[in-house]
Amino acid sequence: MHRRAALYLLAWLLLGIAIGGATAAAFEAPWLNAMIFAIPATLMYGIGAGFSAYYLCRAYPLAQRGMASVVTALGAAAVVSALLWSALLGGWNAVCLWFDAPWAGIAYTPPLRALLFGLGVLLYGLLAAVNYLATESERAASAQQRELQSRLAAREAELRMLRTQIDPHFLFNSLNSISALTSQNPQGAREMTLQLAGFFRLSLGVAAHATIPLAQEMQLIRHFLAVEKVRFGERLQLEEAIQPAAESCMVPPMIIQPLVENAVKHGIAGLPEGGKIRVSARHTGSQLRIVVDNAMDDELPASAFGQGRRDGHGIGLANVRQRLAGSYGAQASVHWGARDGVFVVEMILPAQAPGSDDS
Repeated sequence: MHRRAALYLLAWLLLGIAIGGATAAAFEAPWLNAMIFAIPATLMYGIGAGFSAYYLCRAYPLAQRGMASVVTALGAAAVVSALLWSALLGGWNAVCLWFDAPWAGIAYTPPLRALLFGLGVLLYGLLAAVNYLATESERAASAQQRELQSRLAAREAELRMLRTQIDPHFLFNSLNSISALTSQNPQGAREMTLQLAGFFRLSLGVAAHATIPLAQEMQLIRHFLAVEKVRFGERLQLEEAIQPAAESCMVPPMIIQPLVENAVKHGIAGLPEGGKIRVSARHTGSQLRIVVDNAMDDELPASAFGQGRRDGHGIGLANVRQRLAGSYGAQASVHWGARDGVFVVEMILPAQAPGSDDS
């Protein structure tokens, strides 16, 4: 603020010097006299006209006032300001002449008075134009900021909605499993209930975070599979291949869990002999690559794992895709497909170190 005020006064000082030089050259006034005549009054005019134009432009915003009223108000203010400047110059020149010194006072003739009056009107108009440009620039920047904030709020709301889909979806499936075990295996149902409580206790600890380390996400996966293992026993196996450099990379919480849940429900559950779920992660350059694959029934269509289901439960892959798009935009992607009896899902997202996330 102080720097801008100093630059503003410097501009008017230079303008006063220019006016003094032009007065000396055009009206044959001594240079020193012309400078003493022009500089102080020009600085005073710059301060007064600057405040006047600033407040008048805010009182008559272009977006809310008619052009006729704006032009009328600015025109009247410019004329009044120029008349005051002309009177100030005349009064200051009279004071200088009163000293009766060779360096003080000039011949303030009607042509010089008219010229300076016209210059005063033009300068006021220039000040008004600069103020309107600054006001519109501030308004545009404020609107852009509000739009950005609304987009961020919408994105955060969407991400929260997507994340809230996960727990009810998993809880619904788990309660169905517990219900089925109650009559067949009461001890297993009790153990599954305890494992389920432990899983949700851990998931609540990460719910408030936009991202968590991959190592912590893998802890959630192990707790989730501990719940499912009560039902499937040795039919369900987990293999991890997590590169040490990838463990500290930040990922959205519960981003892998829907993929593993799909692998259990649509892959392992359909195989009498069960199978293995493999989770691997590699940190390559600026990217983190996470792959989840599982054995599957060759006769099961790949759409059963994705968004092609109509029973309301095929939300896993669609949810992951939307969350990645909301968090990282085009920087992240997810692809899936069946290959030789194995269903593979690959996620690619930015490799973010702890503390680098701005979500």
